[in-house]
Amino acid sequence: MPDAPSVAVLAGSKSDQPVVDEATKVLSELGVPHDVQFISAHRNPAKLRGYVEKCPAKVFIAVAGLSAHLPGVIASMTTRPVIGVPVAVKLSGLDSLLSIVQMPPGVPVACVGVDNARNAGILAAEILALSDGSVAASLQKMRDAWQ
Repeated sequence: MPDAPSVAVLAGSKSDQPVVDEATKVLSELGVPHDVQFISAHRNPAKLRGYVEKCPAKVFIAVAGLSAHLPGVIASMTTRPVIGVPVAVKLSGLDSLLSIVQMPPGVPVACVGVDNARNAGILAAEILALSDGSVAASLQKMRDAWQ
């Protein structure tokens, strides 16, 4: 990988690949280096911890369905921003949404709409743009194109 990832996109299962792809597509459009991993918070918590602790990313995007613990578990392992993307697996994604937004005090997770990983990618870029002028310029160019 030529550049260290600025954003890490994680999902607990390969079945979430279509949602993950929406986040990585927008990050690529904005020229933001990113890494994608599929690591289950339930099946392999040690591997997840090792990845989070060693990962140089400034922002994490966690795609999660069903019990949706991945964003909160990542947030418990780092002080870097975590953006949760609830996935519509059951109950139209309401179960995932509630799992992500009901974090206890002191362990915040930002949350975008159900299956809306594109917004997660944009939000991650906005966070990076606070200290990276090239990302800020790319975001502005993207927004200008929407009008």
